[in-house]
Amino acid sequence: MKGLLQRVRGARVEVAGEVVGAVDQGLLVLVAVEPEDTRASADKLLNKLLNYRVFSDAEGKMNLSLSDVGGGLLLVSQFTLAADTKNGLRPSFSTAAPPALGEELFDYLLVKAKQVHGTVASGRFGADMQVHLVNDGPVTFLLQT
Repeated sequence: MKGLLQRVRGARVEVAGEVVGAVDQGLLVLVAVEPEDTRASADKLLNKLLNYRVFSDAEGKMNLSLSDVGGGLLLVSQFTLAADTKNGLRPSFSTAAPPALGEELFDYLLVKAKQVHGTVASGRFGADMQVHLVNDGPVTFLLQT
């Protein structure tokens, strides 16, 4: 499972002009599910998302996690993040999970996140989404389980 974590001052997801998920300060995470992923992969990714130290402390060092700062978590499914781009000029999506598995594990991740973290929002699985964000830093990390 992959999560492209972006520290944001604010982010929102729109589907057909309607805001379906939004957060203020926190993390926007684009999530890709791969064929070998399981619920354990989702649990591991969630633990990293909540505890990865990407927020500045009083000295300006990245020593604080999302849990420490109480920021929002916006999860957006993005199968294209799992693409194989090593060869040629067109991505191959053979490395992405089938849609049914992708949706199952993304939904599981979302439910678990809502159980353990205060502010959690999401995009809509499989929808054509427009993602708006103010990347803070910019700070962006690719997390893999």
